[in-house]
Amino acid sequence: MFVLELEYLRNIPIFEQLTPDDLAAINKVTIERRYKKNMIIFMEDEPGEGFHYVKSGKVKITKMTQDGREHILNILGAGEVFAEVLLFNRGPYPATAVALEDSVIGIIKNSDLEHVVSQNTRIALHIIRVMSKKLIHAQMKIKTLALSDTYSRTAQILLHLSGQYGRPVAGGIRIDVDMTRQELANLVGTTRETVSRILSSMKRDKVIDFSEQQIIVVNEEKLNRYGES
Repeated sequence: MFVLELEYLRNIPIFEQLTPDDLAAINKVTIERRYKKNMIIFMEDEPGEGFHYVKSGKVKITKMTQDGREHILNILGAGEVFAEVLLFNRGPYPATAVALEDSVIGIIKNSDLEHVVSQNTRIALHIIRVMSKKLIHAQMKIKTLALSDTYSRTAQILLHLSGQYGRPVAGGIRIDVDMTRQELANLVGTTRETVSRILSSMKRDKVIDFSEQQIIVVNEEKLNRYGES
């Protein structure tokens, strides 16, 4: 069991190149918590507890706008990290994290991780690299919101979700995320009515197909063209 835990940690980008001894040190300070679907992992502005990663399941990261609407910043799957912005910074959580499905979350408290990092520069460098990638992702999303229209943003989001969570099925690639139309609209940054019209248009064009909460990408090449337009 101990060996399996170390192998799992190795699949997390921050820890993938660490030695067994380094992984053992990380595993020793890791707390595991289980969350049912729709349970809140932490709330925006709550005191920050530490670094989190998804061991299984999916998590959405959200932020409330000034007019009280939810904006989904990201959807994370197994092996992805969140709340790493709190590393070396004992502030509040900058966003809310909610389990999109039954999930197992690994948590390493700031004080524990700082102690491990102080004794191992490799871990510190890996954390810096992952945080840099997160920053690039955030910058790209800001650029997308600023420069793309709603139709192309929707196509880009569907392509991203398909790449991250797509599963081949008869007729295309099913996006394996249990997400409502409102949640998709929040992720795109538009209204539910608008995203529903866009999905219906894409379905008529035989780019996607969908049921109540499942979307299948039928023509990825055409969807990619929509995202670039």
